[in-house]
Amino acid sequence: MVYDAIITGGGIAGLTAAAYLCKAGRSVVLCEKEEKLGGLVNSFDYKGFSFDGGIRAIENSGIVLPMLRQLGIDIDFIKNNVSIGIEKQVVNLVSDESLYDYQALLNSQFPQSSDDIEKIILDIKRVMGYMDVLYGIDNPLFLDLKKDKQYLYKTIMPWLFKYIFTIRKIQKLDTPIDEYLNKLTANKTLIDMIAQHFFKKTPAFFALSYFSLYLDYQYPRGGIGSIIDKLEKYIIDRGGEIRRKTQIKSVDPQKRQAADTNGNIISYRKLIWAADLKTLYKIADADALASKKTRQNILKQKNRISDKTGGDSVFTLYLTAGIDKSYFENICGAHFFYTPLKKGLINIDLDSLKTGQGHQGTFTADKQTIIVWLDQFYELTTYEISFPVMRDDRLAPPGKTGLIISTLFEYSLVKHIFDMGWYEEFKEASAQKIISVLSSSIFPDLKTKVEESFSSTPLTLEKITGNSEGAITGWAFTKNNVPVVKNLPKVAHSVRTPFPDILQAGQWTFSPSGLPISILTGKLAADSAEKKLKR
Repeated sequence: MVYDAIITGGGIAGLTAAAYLCKAGRSVVLCEKEEKLGGLVNSFDYKGFSFDGGIRAIENSGIVLPMLRQLGIDIDFIKNNVSIGIEKQVVNLVSDESLYDYQALLNSQFPQSSDDIEKIILDIKRVMGYMDVLYGIDNPLFLDLKKDKQYLYKTIMPWLFKYIFTIRKIQKLDTPIDEYLNKLTANKTLIDMIAQHFFKKTPAFFALSYFSLYLDYQYPRGGIGSIIDKLEKYIIDRGGEIRRKTQIKSVDPQKRQAADTNGNIISYRKLIWAADLKTLYKIADADALASKKTRQNILKQKNRISDKTGGDSVFTLYLTAGIDKSYFENICGAHFFYTPLKKGLINIDLDSLKTGQGHQGTFTADKQTIIVWLDQFYELTTYEISFPVMRDDRLAPPGKTGLIISTLFEYSLVKHIFDMGWYEEFKEASAQKIISVLSSSIFPDLKTKVEESFSSTPLTLEKITGNSEGAITGWAFTKNNVPVVKNLPKVAHSVRTPFPDILQAGQWTFSPSGLPISILTGKLAADSAEKKLKR
């Protein structure tokens, strides 16, 4: 059998592409190397508790809800209340006006920098205005404009002019957030309190837009994984085939065939690669192609990505606690970004554990040196803390709460620890330190009420998702010349590859990436494949 499309990767991008091709009546097989679908969009159950294994909330961004409506998938979304805290102070974000509560929080922590804070807040407000334009309407890609001409002329066309004007302003905010904030304040600790919420060298627009995204956060009833469950059902109900524990090990683009690790040869008309992009260039046999120009283009792109690395990863601690959710509700929202001490990570130097310069250095520090560094890190870092039961009562046993506690973490440091042979000890020590830090700061009852704990590291994410360096947003911002499209007006080009009949989708195809972009590229790849299949 020759499939109209093979889709490699069962994350949100691959599932989106498969759903739209099935909607078009195409024969589709989706191959996922793991037993579980979803990648970084998943939930799992543990002794009566439901936890989210990747992202903790959904930002619509004019994409997610229109996609679900277009496919006829019904999901009940719950408002995801976000809080930000520093030391003992917490602000709840409920509307645009909460920006001034955040300003008051920063002013109380850094009274000597109130003028600088006002400039930063004004810039955040300006970016919020850009976001209102950027995501102010449902993305036209997920609308049937042929059936609604009035919407096209009365809404889309006026918006398009605003969009073109706004996108030019956005493109001027491509400076890394820490460098951008350096222009507004000389207070390095203040910069840390803002910048350490984000990935290293995150573009300023992406970082400053997060205040709008926090207000847009929603949570699907039943957990993040309910979106994946509904997409899977949609695909199967429309004749799509899903093969779990099936990893593509080689691709012959000349014969349009892919071989999997189960010994199967699958023929295709189109292939959509929604997995780690480096893997495609390792396993695809470009030499088999007749066109010299095509082979050269493939080699050029292969070389572009060969020295690039994945972006930031996370250490995540999962806790079950014998504490009613009301205890936490009296302190913060269901989604809490918390910094225990305002000293900032500027006070500890990750590079001190390396030999070599900066991000290019190699970790060589001994165990005791790393333990001392970790002890400081967990006291100063910023945590993303999520409470599923605070959105949906069914996600924990009565009177108990499950906590998901994450912090951005360096993949190569964990790999160094693993190679030294004390990986399990590192995970246990990290868990105990995080519990101690949170108990001595914001949740005093936590330490004596923890029932069970377990964790995941960047190595866990790498194994489960296949993402290089356990990355959660695609390519690292710390490398020059990101090897994919990063200009939003050119996002449609992001699904192209130099391989004939192969398209790409997902977080590796556009930078910076996330859930909405992964869905968007999945839809773009499906549309491109369908257009070519019709010929």
